[in-house]
Amino acid sequence: MKSKNSRLDSIKMIISSKEIGSQGELLAELEKEGFQLTQATLSRDLKQLKVAKAASMNGNYVYVLPNNTMYKRMTDPQSASEMLRHTGFLSIEFSGNIAVIKTRPGYASSLAYDIDNNHFHEIIGTIAGDDTIMLVMREGCTRTELKQALAHVIANINL
Repeated sequence: MKSKNSRLDSIKMIISSKEIGSQGELLAELEKEGFQLTQATLSRDLKQLKVAKAASMNGNYVYVLPNNTMYKRMTDPQSASEMLRHTGFLSIEFSGNIAVIKTRPGYASSLAYDIDNNHFHEIIGTIAGDDTIMLVMREGCTRTELKQALAHVIANINL
């Protein structure tokens, strides 16, 4: 059985990549991803994720994630499980002992969670938004050492 966090991540990926107008449509998409859940459970998940409905460009009402009433949909949709195989990492930049990591929308929190749970010695902590992570490096740690540590979580980081 797949975990609740995995299900919530899949819901976010599906909503951000397709125009979903009803819980029935969303349940069908989740079933394609291997999730079996009731409409009541889905309703609770949507409430927890603070999902709302908003008018899309073509006038239909579709589910959107918070702060994304005009959420940009991908032109080449992937399945939620395909999207979850990627960290969403886009770039990393440094200023002193602070690193700023840019991700695709919706990926920053889960990537920061993975970074924090690896307890890397090089990292004091992270703060995540929707598509940005601020990371504080430990004193004396080099940028190369940090990137080498992050490579355990971010496969496509340039060393």
